[in-house]
Amino acid sequence: MTTIRREVLTLPAAPLGPDNPLPPLRPLDEAHRIDARDRAALPREMARQVGYAPLRSLLPAPVRDGYGRVREPREFDALVLENDRLRATVLPALGGRVTSLFHKPTDRELLYVNPVLQPANFALNGAWFSGGIEWNIGATGHTTLSCSPVHAARVPAPDGGEMLRLWEWERLRDLPFQVDLWLPEGSDFLRVGVRIRNPHERPVPTYWWSNIAVPEDRRVLAPADEAWLFGYERRLRRVPVPSYDGADRTYPRNSAYAADWFYEVPDGRRRWIAALDADGHGLVQTSTDVLRGRKLFVWGTGPGGRRWQEWLTEPGTGGYCEIQAGLARTQLEHVKLEAESEVSWLEAYGPLDADPEGEWHGVLRGAEDRLEAALPRAEVDAAYREWLRHADADPGERLATGSGWGALEVLRTGWKLPGTPFDEATLGDEQLPWLHLLHAGSLPEPDHHAPPGGTLVARPWRDMLETAAATPAAEYHLGVAQWHEGDRAQAVRSWERGLDRATARWPLLRCLAVADREDGHDERAADRYAEAFDDLCARARGGADGSSRTAGAPGTGEAGDLPEAAAAADGATWTAATAALGGEAIGALLAVGRTADARSVWERLPPAVRARGRFRLTEAALLATEGRRERARAVFDEGFEVADLREGDEVIGRLWAALGDEPLPARYDFRMRPGGD
Repeated sequence: MTTIRREVLTLPAAPLGPDNPLPPLRPLDEAHRIDARDRAALPREMARQVGYAPLRSLLPAPVRDGYGRVREPREFDALVLENDRLRATVLPALGGRVTSLFHKPTDRELLYVNPVLQPANFALNGAWFSGGIEWNIGATGHTTLSCSPVHAARVPAPDGGEMLRLWEWERLRDLPFQVDLWLPEGSDFLRVGVRIRNPHERPVPTYWWSNIAVPEDRRVLAPADEAWLFGYERRLRRVPVPSYDGADRTYPRNSAYAADWFYEVPDGRRRWIAALDADGHGLVQTSTDVLRGRKLFVWGTGPGGRRWQEWLTEPGTGGYCEIQAGLARTQLEHVKLEAESEVSWLEAYGPLDADPEGEWHGVLRGAEDRLEAALPRAEVDAAYREWLRHADADPGERLATGSGWGALEVLRTGWKLPGTPFDEATLGDEQLPWLHLLHAGSLPEPDHHAPPGGTLVARPWRDMLETAAATPAAEYHLGVAQWHEGDRAQAVRSWERGLDRATARWPLLRCLAVADREDGHDERAADRYAEAFDDLCARARGGADGSSRTAGAPGTGEAGDLPEAAAAADGATWTAATAALGGEAIGALLAVGRTADARSVWERLPPAVRARGRFRLTEAALLATEGRRERARAVFDEGFEVADLREGDEVIGRLWAALGDEPLPARYDFRMRPGGD
């Protein structure tokens, strides 16, 4: 019989560290946007969905950039589903990622299993890691839940056994979702039922892609003769499959640069995608028709793609590619989910043996016949209908706990969401100020002048903030919510009102500085950033009464007078705030030529922050601006690693090119597009 059990998985892992405490006010730097020149040639439905409700910002999700590059053995709670044929390992604390799918009769791993856990800046909000099967919901890109916990519990399965239910509240679109996994007895296929609900009284844009990492020495098969090719130069074009520009691109190693290949699967054709090795063994994913899109992502054989592969794992462990399945043709689109409705489907993952070599249509026919024999299309459709009758089943034994954001929304609205309970017991420290606002109509000030927590920006919460007592904390959060909604003038007025009465001024000054930069008032932005950093340093070293309150205040090694555990947490929060604000301040000051002031900020950063790769790069830029090019070049020679380097970001190459004519060293080459700087 199928079993679900707990295990502990030990991996070399870099700690995630604290979230960035500064609200992400600037426009989203998102790679999945196309050049406007290409939109006119798109099919009508696709063009409409590409332009539908693009994400304006990350709010209310925080930026997750506190991780590093030092990996040490770390234990992770794992949930293992197993029958007599398959074993699936799930990490509920990391977005419910399926890290392994092992086929016991053939003694083969069907996925690419990353031997380490190394966060990198690929999720919409930063931290993400490679390998396994990930569930991407929210908006175009890797989900903000990539490295966040989800709820998990045992639930009765359609076949009378058990299934594992994962569920959470997706905060970018305020949508609850669930993922149910089970292994019928004797089956070679993992079943996955997915449901996204829209409990709102208005349509909401939604997005879903299931991303499956597989070794890249494969041929990728999907039932299509054309694909939409999208690269990091942000051009989208329709191209033939399998061969394009002189090479068969269904072999990942035949592409020089990182690219997405979105397959144009004809209507009525079975939805599936497979990755097979030279001997014809590999993984197939299939689904009911609602999950219409199929995609291949390749890193490419160029130096940048190879460097990223090493960056995400360990040298010598072999490369990987991703085969994917989504709600739309491409990952550039959002789909409208009507008011008080839901969308659901069934996926299946298992082994496939078929000949990958030969004429394209013959290969597809052979693979499709093998798939039909192993798992008939009608059986998938029937399994979906059976699963729907269990989708509302009450979870049994709780196996993991996610966030309290869903519980807060259910308390606010009274929504009934059968099958996915968001219990009050899951409310945590992050939700407490908002619970106070909900019940008492006021927002408490942070303890010890601590950095303010995250802001809820949905319209109902903004309405509550507008009627709450106009404290500095309320004005700060109201301004963030107004900014998110596009009401910038009101946001600035709220922040200015809060500033008049604030003791800790730096959070409000920083918001005003961002507004100034966005409006082109660079000199005033620099002034406000400098003032904000001065105030932060004063608050971090001591409170309003002058006593030391934190551990590791900027420029010091002092411990505060809080209890040891509280002081450590408090110190980590202040260090994160200092690093985030200091980095922004230096950039704003350099932008207006105030090199001496930028140097002053740099020197007041804690030594441990200055030693980070991101700030070593900042140091090199500062030295170059000061005219000390040889010293800036020495920073490169000494070596650094920018842990949170964004995918597609060419900042390292641009700075190197400004320092001389030598080729960019391989260790710094992360270029993902042809002709990258």
